[in-house]
Amino acid sequence: MPGLAFGSFDDSFSSSSIKAYIAEFISTLLFVFAGVGSAIAYAKLTADAALDPPGLVAVAVCHGFALFVAVSIAANISGGHVNPAVTFGLAVGGQITILTGLFYWIAQLLGSVVASFLLSYVTGGLAVPIHGVSDIGALQGVVFEIIITFALVYTVYATACDPKKGSVGTIAPLAIGFIVGANILAAGPFSGGSMNPARSFGPAVASFDFAGHWIYWVGPLIGGGLAGAIYPNVFISDDHIPLSNDY
Repeated sequence: MPGLAFGSFDDSFSSSSIKAYIAEFISTLLFVFAGVGSAIAYAKLTADAALDPPGLVAVAVCHGFALFVAVSIAANISGGHVNPAVTFGLAVGGQITILTGLFYWIAQLLGSVVASFLLSYVTGGLAVPIHGVSDIGALQGVVFEIIITFALVYTVYATACDPKKGSVGTIAPLAIGFIVGANILAAGPFSGGSMNPARSFGPAVASFDFAGHWIYWVGPLIGGGLAGAIYPNVFISDDHIPLSNDY
């Protein structure tokens, strides 16, 4: 049965691991810059900070496209996690060690913070929007994030990690982008549809506003962890579980 493994410092500081951290930093930076940038651009073009139906679709499509690219360009280097919840889910399922996963987290969070401050600068100081619940309670927001992040990490396992994936593996980045876009359409008006603590963390730092920020750690980590506990234990045999820094 796959499970958590701490890992070794030699593995976590190898040249391939360092390259993986850099890849996660760059991919997360590009993803957050495009995703958050789309929300800023829509608000500027409509002169309205409220996200109406066309804006929701535009932001969801942009996030889906951006994540598809971000995962694709890092897949052969780091596995293309671009998300601490994905990294956590893969650690729970024995796909990556805890120590290496922690450095993935650092790279992802730094990428998001840099992207958010860059957006604030290049837009002339326009507000960087943060995630927050709307017309629902914090607990409902957490449940929303659990469900949609479970769907994301389950998709990662099914299309990118499962040794039986076959030709499905070639569309893994596309499937991952699609599920994120679909989940934003479903959850965006309620919880914001984060699924990604890094995606929420960077804008919160740049805006100096952490109101309700805990929701976007608790929900995604529970959802990702559940997917990591269920998929490999039910669908992947023990002899196919790698403890490395890639899928």
